[in-house]
Amino acid sequence: MDSSMAESTPPTKPKWKKVLYGGMQPGFDDNHSDESFLEEMVTNANVVKRDLLKAMQDSVSISQYLCIVALTGLVWTYTIRSTLTENSLLLLDVTLLGLGFLILLLTQEMLSFNLLLHYLLNVSFFTSGLYLLAPIYQTLTRSISSDSILALTVSLLLLHLFFHDYFGSTVRTIGALNSPTLTSCISLNASIVASVFIASRLPSTLLVFAIMHFSLQVFLFAPLVTYCIKKYSFRLHMWFSLGLMIATLAFVYTLHLFLFVMFLGLLIVVSVVCPYCLIQMQEYKFEINGPWDEAKLCFDIID
Repeated sequence: MDSSMAESTPPTKPKWKKVLYGGMQPGFDDNHSDESFLEEMVTNANVVKRDLLKAMQDSVSISQYLCIVALTGLVWTYTIRSTLTENSLLLLDVTLLGLGFLILLLTQEMLSFNLLLHYLLNVSFFTSGLYLLAPIYQTLTRSISSDSILALTVSLLLLHLFFHDYFGSTVRTIGALNSPTLTSCISLNASIVASVFIASRLPSTLLVFAIMHFSLQVFLFAPLVTYCIKKYSFRLHMWFSLGLMIATLAFVYTLHLFLFVMFLGLLIVVSVVCPYCLIQMQEYKFEINGPWDEAKLCFDIID
């Protein structure tokens, strides 16, 4: 009787185990999961809660650089119209170079003779190379029409703004560990090519040298200077950005009223409308994390 009962008892089903390797388990499908699968699900674990004031403060860096590019475009326009002479541009170059150089020295934590010598050598090599290449830049696009050059310049500036690193600098300070990203290098190259196109439409070699020197100061070193100001004092960064916006709007107004209205609207959209929309969209953000996610390292690998 005992043997007949043993024969009638069904075999116990093996228990499913959560294992990473080992293949299929007998009696279960390959994609099987038990009731505990969703117990480890977490929603909105990494969602950053933002407030409107902080978002608007962060957007100031974007508005600030838009003003810098707008001022560069104004200088290009006045130079092509012969409103700015060679002497005026050279004086502007020397003034901007001196102010930027002074800001870099004042915002550095450690001032030294080696740092001063390093900056002076870079500036001298930079200026000498531009002066030697100015005759080549002047004749580079002689066979291309001015309309084509204008269209290419505007397209390259838009590409530059799209890929620009608004919260850092392509040119790094001494001792910086992080290297420039690919997108920031693309942005910098686009701005340099646009500067060459503008310089190639000018009548004299000295004017080409002056406008190239100005453009490369803006696109190469202005982001570094503004980054140092922001790192040194956030309040100083906010006041500097506000003054730059007011000055840019004043200069754009002298050029054309329609451009003034368009640029003012752009600054309002970037500084107010976009942060407000970002905050409003936060409530619709829904992020799910669980055991199906890929594992991530909690530390950086340093060679």
